[in-house]
Amino acid sequence: MKRIALFASGSGSNAEKIADYFAGNPDIEISLIVSNNPKAGVIDRARRGFGRGSHIPVLLFDRTTFYDTNKITQLLLNQNIDLIVLAGFMWLMPADLVRAFPDKIVNIHPALLPKFGGKGMYGHFVHEAVAAAGETESGITIHYVNAHYDEGQVIFQASCPVSSTDSPEDIARNVLVLEHEHYPRIVEAVLTKTTTEHP
Repeated sequence: MKRIALFASGSGSNAEKIADYFAGNPDIEISLIVSNNPKAGVIDRARRGFGRGSHIPVLLFDRTTFYDTNKITQLLLNQNIDLIVLAGFMWLMPADLVRAFPDKIVNIHPALLPKFGGKGMYGHFVHEAVAAAGETESGITIHYVNAHYDEGQVIFQASCPVSSTDSPEDIARNVLVLEHEHYPRIVEAVLTKTTTEHP
């Protein structure tokens, strides 16, 4: 059984899509939801069992625990986590956690990296920047995580057109469709080692 820990800070729509995708899978399970935000919507979703899955344990932590101790790293190792999946998690991963899980942490970014990445480029800030730059396309990048924001090796990208009349909200909706469509299956591909950069 492959075990996934999902890290999320926000509403948890990607976390729910991933949890539902693997619900009932005999080989892969979501073992833990990890969050730094006690008010995150993902916690309510997890406690409801998401859409089709069963209850998934939730672990909450604060900044001091995350950055000044190795408690989170040790807990994940003790639980035999095979893959850490960031689904709207805003904090930079600590170096000790990255070292403990080499090429076993993946993230999704709501733009076509290397464009519109780096510290502070998340959520609506990304879509506003894409619109302001007059881009003709945006999309998603799924990548491995290292000790720097949005600089890990790209696993997969998918794009969507952006028109001159699209608002940041329009772009966000189109990008979210790509996230929900591709992230669960790419997570599965990473776990089963069948993925390429463009599956």
